[in-house]
Amino acid sequence: MTHTIKVPIMADLSQQGTKPEYLYWVGCAGAFDDRYQKVARAFVKILHHLGVSYAILGKEETCNGDPARRAGNEMLFHMQAAQVVQLLTRYEVKKMITTCPHCFNIFLNEYPDVGWRGEVIHHSQFLQQMIDEGKLKVPKDMFNNQKVVFHDPCYLGRGNNIYDAPRQVIDALETDRVEMPRNKSFALCCGAGGAQMFKEAEPGSKEVYAERTEEALATNAGIIATACPFCMTMLTDGIKYKNKEEEVKNLDIAEMIASSLGL
Repeated sequence: MTHTIKVPIMADLSQQGTKPEYLYWVGCAGAFDDRYQKVARAFVKILHHLGVSYAILGKEETCNGDPARRAGNEMLFHMQAAQVVQLLTRYEVKKMITTCPHCFNIFLNEYPDVGWRGEVIHHSQFLQQMIDEGKLKVPKDMFNNQKVVFHDPCYLGRGNNIYDAPRQVIDALETDRVEMPRNKSFALCCGAGGAQMFKEAEPGSKEVYAERTEEALATNAGIIATACPFCMTMLTDGIKYKNKEEEVKNLDIAEMIASSLGL
């Protein structure tokens, strides 16, 4: 029997005269990418499991302008950001959770310059906080002693110096966590942060995603853990490229926590 979760929508709560503690910014990948929708659903299940007061914008959520700014289109970024700031201001959003490090980065570091400032938390930080406070008790049996390697997303790690939170979430599952030789501030980008997900490959003998996947596979981990939709796409492509789909899984840390809880 499938348990249906009714995800609260910010506009509905506003009409009822209530405000959630957090806005969960779903992001383009969580909304439109079939694979990452599973991550968004897993995280929502965890929020409900914890009884967190939250809501999403639903159809009112638009692009926050990050891709436009990274591509150098400042005019388009400011047009998109102005719409988002108006929306966040209307709903008096003070706290936001994101599952995408790119969204996390732009709201935390760049939106204060365009009119919105609030507490922005990546879901790796949120999960770590819940575990540390004893609110999220994670069963140990599902991933116990399974070999897991974590790939550092650029906009989480080098961009915002967040290295420990996702690792501590994985460690709460008592896995056999291993590291690639290039990790944390020295981690190799999966390629998406350099826009390789959206364009033809640069000249050379090997694509970035293939090299990073080879590094992860060399650890002999059965799970390559990620905390970014773009890293997930690139590494999943790499696993397929190396014909390792039957042996190696690519999971977001939220999926690992939700699975361990049986959600």
